[in-house]
Amino acid sequence: MIAVRYFAAAADAAGTTAESLEPGTLAEVLAAMAERHGERLAEVVTRCSLLLDGAKVSDPETPVAANAKLDVLPPFAGG
Repeated sequence: MIAVRYFAAAADAAGTTAESLEPGTLAEVLAAMAERHGERLAEVVTRCSLLLDGAKVSDPETPVAANAKLDVLPPFAGG
């Protein structure tokens, strides 16, 4: 399993701050998230930064291995 953490608007759209999902490619993980939580989360994720074990990822073919941590971070206001 992988650990997914949702922040701010992503947590709102997912209805949770964390969950476990099956490993796979980034595209497969994002598809699983959308299937589980619906179009609202899928739309929010398009504006998010994704951090895989602390490193930014965007390539849909990036492997997300078992025991990885994926953070879903919407843009934050302020500064």
